[in-house]
Amino acid sequence: MTTTSVPLSWIDEITMEQLERNPYPIYERLRDEAPLAYIPVLGSYVASSAEVCRQVATSPEFQGFIPKTGARIFGHPAIIGSNGDLHKDLRAMIDPGLQPKQVDLYIEDMVRPIARHYIQQFENDGKADLVAQFCEPVSVRAVGDFLGFKDVSSDKLREWFHKLSVSFANVAVDSNGDFANPEGFRPADEAKAEIRAVVEPLLDKWTVEPDDGAISHWLHDGMPEGQVRDRNYIYPTIIALLLGALQEPAHAMASTLAGLFTNPEQLEAVIDEPGLIPRAISEGIRWTSPIWSATARENIQDTTVAGVHLPAGSVVMLSYGSANHDHGLYNAPSEYDLTRPPLPHLAFGAGKHGCAGIYFANTACRIALEELFEAIPNLESDQDRIGFWGWAFRGPESLHSKWEV
Repeated sequence: MTTTSVPLSWIDEITMEQLERNPYPIYERLRDEAPLAYIPVLGSYVASSAEVCRQVATSPEFQGFIPKTGARIFGHPAIIGSNGDLHKDLRAMIDPGLQPKQVDLYIEDMVRPIARHYIQQFENDGKADLVAQFCEPVSVRAVGDFLGFKDVSSDKLREWFHKLSVSFANVAVDSNGDFANPEGFRPADEAKAEIRAVVEPLLDKWTVEPDDGAISHWLHDGMPEGQVRDRNYIYPTIIALLLGALQEPAHAMASTLAGLFTNPEQLEAVIDEPGLIPRAISEGIRWTSPIWSATARENIQDTTVAGVHLPAGSVVMLSYGSANHDHGLYNAPSEYDLTRPPLPHLAFGAGKHGCAGIYFANTACRIALEELFEAIPNLESDQDRIGFWGWAFRGPESLHSKWEV
């Protein structure tokens, strides 16, 4: 049963297959008819407009909430579902290495060699799938090195990300609120077992021999001399970042390229003027937000939002990808257009639980695309239609491209 002010029986028929393959038509209708509505297949309310998403994300009446799939995969205390002093402590643990001044100290020397390495592997081929051969490998290598996983192969990091991602998307529930497909968590469980096997000896090492990796700092920073944080305290956040952080630059780069491929004149303009790359990325992540609908909030007291009464403890999924297509803010939002007037978007969330890695992700994307366009200035698409996938996290499945060698 929907709990909006008007009967909207079509909402009861929404399926996860529709949301994963193409959520836009459903969410356009939601924005028009019910910008806050209860979606049975998700077992929660959904905020679909920019106004409602921002209101819920920033209101003191709501607190961070880890989606049911996230709780199943990450465990407690994962940073995305913590609040109060616990959230402050976890943010104080991860934020220092992601502050712009700190990122600027290492990001150039980290990302440029990585981008060049992968470009060299295909630049003389005249063709490539840029998702599989560039965007994802560069993203997971950069984030993996930042975390301290320099000895873990990029292929293994990509495998972990994909296994965690497919299980995180296993959100469908039955009429009792139980997971409709419990077997859907098998990939994440396999990945977590491998991650523990790799991370345990690293934590042993970093406990006695700290290095410059982020997780090493998480163990030691802010702790009394001779003490480290309990590894079970930081494990949920490690798993969360191995999903969210690994995919974010990859999807941002891929969606930016996909958007530019829809407008060859703008692609040519960006290649000719690298100073346009940050603007191209901003439009890319508005057009297809990497964190499409992966975060949620829970109200701590009875409240009313968009005319809908929410009893205390109601869960609201924040569909930032829908908010970034809000016709009330953007003209022709389904079109990629880097010339549109710059407006704030919600690709990285809002409020206290906004993404901590905004600057890292944007800068990594900029550097990687600078290297790609410099090496292959005659880049063009080699597919008639680019397929996207994902409701929680969203991006192109492939980007088959070609160029004259």
